[in-house]
Amino acid sequence: MKYKVNDQCIGCGLCAGTCPAVFSMTDDDVAEAITDEVPEDEEAAAAEAMDGCPVGAIEEA
Repeated sequence: MKYKVNDQCIGCGLCAGTCPAVFSMTDDDVAEAITDEVPEDEEAAAAEAMDGCPVGAIEEA
């Protein structure tokens, strides 16, 4: 599975804090997701980050 962060991101950092293996903050203070498949051992944390996003900016890609 892959994820992407859309332009609704408000830069709260919740996703990067929940799953830093998949999500990180850019120099523009918004989140981005890795472009590769999410490692199997990180799938639960990535899904938690998506579900916890306060503005719904994380989508399955």
